[in-house]
Parts: sequence; C-alpha cells; structure tokens
Amino acid sequence: MTLFNVLVVDDEQEFRDMTIKRLTKRDITAEGVESGELAIERIKHGDIDVVLLDVKMPGMGGIAALREIKQLKPLLEVVMLTGHASVESGIDGMKLGAFDYLMKPMEFESLLEKLSQAYERKRMQQDKIEQAQIKHDMFMNPS
Repeated sequence: MTLFNVLVVDDEQEFRDMTIKRLTKRDITAEGVESGELAIERIKHGDIDVVLLDVKMPGMGGIAALREIKQLKPLLEVVMLTGHASVESGIDGMKLGAFDYLMKPMEFESLLEKLSQAYERKRMQQDKIEQAQIKHDMFMNPS
C-alpha cells in the first residue's frame, strides 16, 4: 500500500534519483523533476501530497517555485532543501508557507520523518475541510 506521493525537485540528478529510490523502497510513491518550472507543470496535473524542493536551482529557484505552488495548491506541503550557505532561504521559505526546511546533506531518516509529518498535516487540513463541508451541507439541506 502506498503511503503518500512525493515530488522531488532538485537539479542534482544523483541526489534526485537516490532519494526517489530510497522513498520508493519505503512504499512512498516518488518521482522527480529537475526544475521549478517542471515542478509547477507536474503539480498542475497530478495528485502530489508533499514536495521536496531544493532552494538553489538554475532558472526558477525554490523560493519562486514555492510561491507558485502555494498559489496553485495551498494545502500542498513543501519541505525546502538548503545548503549551509542558504539557511536564510529556508527561513524565507517558511515565511511563504513551506512546512519546514532541511539542510543538505541530511540523514535519510530525518528526511523521511519530515516528509511524513508534512503529509500528516496536509491530510489533517483536508479532513477539516471535508468535515466543514459535510456540516455545511447538512445545515443547508436538512432531511
């Protein structure tokens, strides 16, 4: 049984491929793209639960991509990846709605835990919205 869907957005192919491989071994559906632009296109056309987003990429960087992702799908949780030199970017990302940020390189278990927490938050938010919709429908259409 698949736990949830992760989109890995990183211009470093080796990191992207290894992360996808390791997540897949844990029954997490994972796929990857190498740019912010491709991430936006993929998110528009699919059911992604959590995005693992590198801050520093050529073209559309992580912060610009985060802004667009949150406009497109506000409930989609994003975990930012930063290098030591760009901790400020991780903090900026949090201000723009990122779930959290991790410093590269990171332990895989820490990454897994962060992605799971992000998915759990998304799921809880969706449940609240569904419950509110049910209450609204019951109020508007009493039997």
